[in-house]
Amino acid sequence: MSLKAEGLLGDPVFEERENITDFPREPFVPQRTWGTAAERARRNLNAKLSNPLAGFTASELRTQGRNFAIMHEMGDTSDIRAFELGAVLAQAPERYAAVEGLTAPEKELLRREFANRWSQPWKMYAVVALCSLSAAVQGMDETVVNGAQIFYKPQFGIADNGSRSSWLAGLVNAAPYLCCAVLGSWLTVPFNHHFGRRGTIFLTCCFSAITCLWQGFVNTWWHMLLARFMLGLGIGPKSSTVPVYAAETAPPAIRGALVMQWQAWTAFGIFLGYAADLIFFQVADVPGIVGLNWRLMMASAMFPALVVCCFVFLCPESPRWYMGQKRYYKAYESMRTLRHHKIQAARDLYYMHTLLEAENAMKLGQNKIIEMITVPRNRRAMLASEIVMFLQQFCGVNVISYYSSEIFLEAKFSPKAAFSASLGWGVINWLFALPAFYTIDTFGRRNLLLTTFPLMALAMFFTGFSFYIPESSHSARIGCIALGTYLFGIVYSPGEGPVPFTYSAEAYPLYVRSYGMALATATTWFFNFILGVTWPSLRNAFTPTGAFCWYAAWNIVGWWLILMFLPETKGKTLEELDQVFSVPTRFHAKYGLRQIPYFVKRYLLGRNVKPEILYEKEETVPVQDLRFHA
Repeated sequence: MSLKAEGLLGDPVFEERENITDFPREPFVPQRTWGTAAERARRNLNAKLSNPLAGFTASELRTQGRNFAIMHEMGDTSDIRAFELGAVLAQAPERYAAVEGLTAPEKELLRREFANRWSQPWKMYAVVALCSLSAAVQGMDETVVNGAQIFYKPQFGIADNGSRSSWLAGLVNAAPYLCCAVLGSWLTVPFNHHFGRRGTIFLTCCFSAITCLWQGFVNTWWHMLLARFMLGLGIGPKSSTVPVYAAETAPPAIRGALVMQWQAWTAFGIFLGYAADLIFFQVADVPGIVGLNWRLMMASAMFPALVVCCFVFLCPESPRWYMGQKRYYKAYESMRTLRHHKIQAARDLYYMHTLLEAENAMKLGQNKIIEMITVPRNRRAMLASEIVMFLQQFCGVNVISYYSSEIFLEAKFSPKAAFSASLGWGVINWLFALPAFYTIDTFGRRNLLLTTFPLMALAMFFTGFSFYIPESSHSARIGCIALGTYLFGIVYSPGEGPVPFTYSAEAYPLYVRSYGMALATATTWFFNFILGVTWPSLRNAFTPTGAFCWYAAWNIVGWWLILMFLPETKGKTLEELDQVFSVPTRFHAKYGLRQIPYFVKRYLLGRNVKPEILYEKEETVPVQDLRFHA
């Protein structure tokens, strides 16, 4: 049979593959031959989730939408009409102009949805504000201790450089993240099930506010340890719930930006924490209160949490949560407040319903946690997710976040200069996270990491070796140490800062995604704890130079792990992601290694070589063969 008859002639993917030159290639293995029949069935079911309405006619979709509205008592005649048209639009929202029955004003409204994606109802902006403030609570909870520990450690008798004091100081600092890893993150599922997304955010912010105030009243290191451990109940479930709440309420056009804002506004909260430290560090004690300055620092983090608690219930509950509770009309009411028109609400709600039905069809007779390991596609997603979550901590960022003031003091900064330098790092961490809103979907997740990890390693080496500058050259010494940490923040913030949560949220198939995200958040908090608890002892044993070089080395290791084991997920549908993670790990590792000579030949030697294409789009099973309850 000819290439044209096979549909390959003129196919740019095929022609690029056939013209690859100048480096050895693995023989291409068709993706659909990998795995057993059961695994191929899982891939087909996952692909089905990319658009469960594909293949139905407009008439069939109208009937489905009308039946859904009547069955769940969605409202009057206008609401039934909205679901008839919404079901048709859900199949292909961008083809609104071809949908019969829409009026001219309705078509104009749908056109503006694509032309001006940030034109949203005020309730949608309330959700944006809620998610942003919740992220700021997170960042402030994490960093007010940066300056406070300089004052409370001498008061609690754990300030000397002895082994016991170093470990106790690290344990007190890292206690919230131990709680997140062993308890907090795993409470996400039951909290969300019983209290909803808003209820979980309210409870976790209450925990944060109470424990932050509690930290301001402690008088021993073990009392501080207990208060900070309980703070983890506010950090863990919130870090999993807020991105999910944003994704479930946002229209598709701004969903990625809303999920991405978690990292940007966490960075803003980190900046607020440093600002609070600088504001209160010169506060003098009053009669009967020792350490008023650090107590105000620790307690100040309660205020953003209280603001969230005051207005969280002014925002609508997640429609997805209502549907999971079989409260369909409440879901419709909620969605209507988040969209300009009931047709938009009906469209998004009906599509959500079909996705839930498709997820129910994913029950293949095995425990989902076990399937995360036993199903190769899931296992590869888990490997990639765990790598980026581990590296988010072991790149060394939170050494600076939690201990920068102490690091600058050790570099012979004055106390005010140390607090000011920490504030500067917080500003950089926030500002340079903002470009990721654009670069993560244009430059790509994997490319961002491969570019920034070598730069992070260089910044860590530069910071570490700057401690060798003699103290007699005071200005040069403190300038280089501050510059090294700032350069690290510049390259971390648009790369390993936002990528891990975004990557983990999209790598897993929908039917195991909640379990995958729970594991991902538990992983990052566990290694956050390891980093926080070991830094004081590591710094004493290795000296600051050795300690910074240790994390520089981990950035180099991370670059190799990303090169070989992290597939790109930018701009791919669920169907395409399923194909990406169906490539055997050894194939992808060898492909990653082959990219090194390609990069050298194309960008350093200027040779005209074409990139290797690893993935080819797999044929999907027609929707008629994959009914929801087959």
